[in-house]
Amino acid sequence: MKTTTSSSQFTRRDFLRTSALAAAGTALPQVLPSGVLAAPGQGGANERIGVGIIGMGRQMGGLLQALIKLPQARPVAVADVNLNRAKEVTAKHGGEAMQDFRRLLERKDVDAVLTATPDHWRALVCIAACQAGKDIYAEKPLTLTIREGQRLVEAARKYKRVFQVGSQQRSMWVDIEACAFLRKGGIGKITKVLYQNYPSPWECALPEQKIPDGLDWDMWCGPTPRVPFNEDLYLPRANPGWISFRPYSGGEVTGWGTHGFDMVQAALGMDESGPVEIWVEGGKFNPPTYSASEKKERGDKICGEPKVFYRYANSITLEPGGADAKPPAFGGTFVSDKVSFRLDRGRCESDPEDVAIDLMRKRPRDFDDNHIMNWLNCVKTRARPNADVELGHRSATVCHLGNIARWVGRKLRWDPVKEEFPGDKEANQYLDRERRKPWTLPEKV
Repeated sequence: MKTTTSSSQFTRRDFLRTSALAAAGTALPQVLPSGVLAAPGQGGANERIGVGIIGMGRQMGGLLQALIKLPQARPVAVADVNLNRAKEVTAKHGGEAMQDFRRLLERKDVDAVLTATPDHWRALVCIAACQAGKDIYAEKPLTLTIREGQRLVEAARKYKRVFQVGSQQRSMWVDIEACAFLRKGGIGKITKVLYQNYPSPWECALPEQKIPDGLDWDMWCGPTPRVPFNEDLYLPRANPGWISFRPYSGGEVTGWGTHGFDMVQAALGMDESGPVEIWVEGGKFNPPTYSASEKKERGDKICGEPKVFYRYANSITLEPGGADAKPPAFGGTFVSDKVSFRLDRGRCESDPEDVAIDLMRKRPRDFDDNHIMNWLNCVKTRARPNADVELGHRSATVCHLGNIARWVGRKLRWDPVKEEFPGDKEANQYLDRERRKPWTLPEKV
């Protein structure tokens, strides 16, 4: 088998080399992808958008199937640290397979990228894609830290990228209309929102296993410390999978929480803001270390304590719901003095029930809730998509705030304008994390 180049041999200069496109003086590729405008030998607006796939794992499988059904786009390249997995896709759908995502970003026939890497890689991949002039569809959670989200918003705006976050509910009629209904006072003044109690991540010390052929494990570790390979770390949801482990994920707080908190943010009219206070109640956060493969239930139970509470400037509080009326993972239960309104993915319920029934009767028959279609349409029109990068960043921030409150173990004040904990050095250290060189977060994008 062909030997792959270790990521440790690349320099920061290599990582940022795609930014030279922005300085080359050719403005057109930085504004519109090549398949959108007519050119000699090119069909113009009806040209199919060339999409590069970065991270061909569990989540990408469904996204790719949705993409290939649409006539507006075609996959032209697949990058994955597991080269065999990338080759399986290109053998079926065409295009070139590669291990290093930077090679994919250099291709002129890649107009946009669809990425579903593990969380510890997502921000760096997306920043490089912005610098290379590619539009982006990135899976959620958008980031691993709050600072990453700030850099992503800066990069998308600087390079004028169409950036859709994979929060599909932003394109679903029920969720769009229900959030608008709640913002307009449809159930009266909301006093609190009940959300599902999402557990934080715990520690990984799994034993070493043989690295499979074709997998660049050093590249998979990327900005995190290199650790021994283990299948139950490499896979997202296994025994237990990287989604449950620091430093690769924020746990289910970010895994499921970005869905639930995203709907809360939208329904409360806080898409570009956030809570101002966060506090915890319950036992001290004491995450376990998994030293052998094990289901996630034990870790989830332990890391669901202490409970996390939030307060917005308008005095609305977010509270974890109890087992007797467990809120939905994809939304929340909004409570006023007259109505309890439960919003989930693609459906809603209320007590009294006629409130939700009346809302559902208004659904248009021809509404298209295809989230990827919305992104591709915006690639052509240059409009902002339904789940723009700023919305994804702000929703992920609520999740990160919950994790930070558990790690610090006390009440925190948050400034959603400056995006910092005022005068709180201990809490502010969690706004970002250290990264293994050369995979550092750029100070400027």
